[in-house]
Amino acid sequence: MRGSLELEALELDSKREVREVTEFLSSFGLGYEGDLDYTVILRKGPAIVATGSFKGEVLKNFAVNEAYQGQGLTSALVTALTREQTRRGIVHFFVFTDPRKAYMFGELGFSEIARVEPYVALLETGLGSIDSWALGAAKELAHLPPKRAVLVMNCNPFTKGHEALIRRAAGENEAVVVFLVSEDLSFFPFKDRFFLASECLRDLKNVSILPSGKYMISAATFPTYFLKKDRGLLAQTRLDAAIFAEKIAPALNVVCRYVGEEPTCDITRAYNQALLDLLPAKGVEVKVVPRLAINNQIVSASLVRAAWKALDWDTVSAMVPAPTLAYLQSQTP
Repeated sequence: MRGSLELEALELDSKREVREVTEFLSSFGLGYEGDLDYTVILRKGPAIVATGSFKGEVLKNFAVNEAYQGQGLTSALVTALTREQTRRGIVHFFVFTDPRKAYMFGELGFSEIARVEPYVALLETGLGSIDSWALGAAKELAHLPPKRAVLVMNCNPFTKGHEALIRRAAGENEAVVVFLVSEDLSFFPFKDRFFLASECLRDLKNVSILPSGKYMISAATFPTYFLKKDRGLLAQTRLDAAIFAEKIAPALNVVCRYVGEEPTCDITRAYNQALLDLLPAKGVEVKVVPRLAINNQIVSASLVRAAWKALDWDTVSAMVPAPTLAYLQSQTP
């Protein structure tokens, strides 16, 4: 049967082909995401019988017509997609899938990172793994006392609110690790955000700052954080929390996770709730700290960005530390 099927790459700018794939996926209860890098389809004559896609390192949107299941089509799709990813210089691969289908990717060499029943499982293969990442992070933190508190922050840009939260954690714990979101999908680039956090916290000897890598609030574990859409929000927040609880916290001796209280953003509020739901059962306390307010205004990076774009330097200077202010003044809104 497979010999009579034709594999082709979808023309991403072809409205007709995109519509075909969208309709095929909808029959499986799946949606077609418009920002994909590459999609392949298998046809029997003019009809689509299987499809799969990738965005960066992430394989997704797999669907196989029921009449063709069990014939190795998922393997054919994965082979075609990873070959194209490798051609583009990608050598590590994630896959999102229904937990009921995770075993199929396990048979193809993928290792499961975490799952959130009944929503999603995340697996990986290729060069690198969460275990090797955690081992490297543990070595970076070997100079700190063994029981650590953790904060995961974007700092886009670094504000007095971020500083207050970290300084509180530093005063309440022997060691604090700040994982700075390293995906370059924020307004300010990672290297600048990392520099500002380091400058503003340089006096805190029990605080270390590390890149968050691929396994915390990344395009792989938590794409909704960057896309600001609610599709799959519950699954993605709980998946990111599960990875931290089950893989990262034990490897790095994390005993507490600090988060800022979130009165406005639905995504961050849902993420905080996922952490509260999952981490305590794994022995990790979650501390939700009220947000810093200045002049009766809650400090937020989004407010700082808006004030900066409006050249409202009074608001900016009130809400950011001196290194951030100097940085913003050097940039053109």
